[in-house]
Amino acid sequence: MGFRFIHASDLHIGRKFANIPQPPDGNIRGRLMEARHAAIVKLGQAAQAQGAGHVLLAGDTFDTATPSPSVVRQALMAMGETPQVTWWLLPGNHDNLRDAEPLWEVIGRDAPDNVRALTEAAPLALAPGATLLPCPVAFRAGASDPTAPLDRMESPEGSLRIGLAHGAVTDFTESGDAIAPDRDRSARLDYLALGDWHGRMAVSERVQYCGSPEQDRLKHGRRGVCLLVTLDTPGTAPRIEEIEIGSFLWSEVALTLHPRQDASAALAAVLPEQGRRDHLLRVLVKGWASLPDRADLSQAAALCAPDFAHFDLVTEGLGTQYDSADLDEIDRGGALRLAAETLMGEAESETLSQAERDVAADALARLHAYVREAST
Repeated sequence: MGFRFIHASDLHIGRKFANIPQPPDGNIRGRLMEARHAAIVKLGQAAQAQGAGHVLLAGDTFDTATPSPSVVRQALMAMGETPQVTWWLLPGNHDNLRDAEPLWEVIGRDAPDNVRALTEAAPLALAPGATLLPCPVAFRAGASDPTAPLDRMESPEGSLRIGLAHGAVTDFTESGDAIAPDRDRSARLDYLALGDWHGRMAVSERVQYCGSPEQDRLKHGRRGVCLLVTLDTPGTAPRIEEIEIGSFLWSEVALTLHPRQDASAALAAVLPEQGRRDHLLRVLVKGWASLPDRADLSQAAALCAPDFAHFDLVTEGLGTQYDSADLDEIDRGGALRLAAETLMGEAESETLSQAERDVAADALARLHAYVREAST
């Protein structure tokens, strides 16, 4: 079967999710925080189910250098619930050695016997024939490639060489502090387990980002995974299997509208039918719409938004086509009509900035929607 382990990273336990609006009748931030703790349990279960004796956490296990005592204790206790699995915790940039020195002292002192803090860049025996080569992050912002020590780390003859590091991979034409994408070759590695990038990415056959097991960004568009890695013999290619861990799906979807299109139906067509409660979704709208179209879209979005863990309708890319009949719906005369005509003039002005035109267009669309809602 070969030597098996779980590669995970960027749990960011204790993250507050302050950027996610908290609805008055919900607790999405609390649910997201709890999902990060639950990821520990899922990783332990995945290791047990797959016969992997080790979980390698490639940095940023904790979101800050000073997590609360309860966050730390509960995370360590969760890891201790799988005593047959050894957890290896690498300091990342969020929980780096300098800023989080007290945290790593607590982990070293209070962690269960199956949890190991990797605070030194020195080889460690994972098992007979398998050597772990960790590269802990000393400072939040580094000035050199954090994997550079790997080239100098020794291991027994014939042993598998497994690197563990946290940082970004680019070429050396930029700042010089990025991970060399060919570090596996220069350090004779059978596998380099990386953290820092929150999405799943294969740099090469032996150099892999697993991504965060519980996603926190819309751009990745899939639930978080961990990697089951199997190494047979030194020099042979690793066998890698993705195991879905994440509870929440974060994603974006594009919606293009045309004038006089049924905006409500168009929105419904791009929305998922199932799993909405655990889905954080952003809809990016572009194209053109009339004032009634925009009102229909806003109303449809307001009706479906409570179905989702979080729902965001972004209309900055949506242009508005104006018609005198639409202004008549606001008012045929008087102050409201004057205001509507003024806003339409500003929205179509060639002398105002795009930002000012957008503000006027949005204000006119809101005025139309308010008047229409009040008349129903």
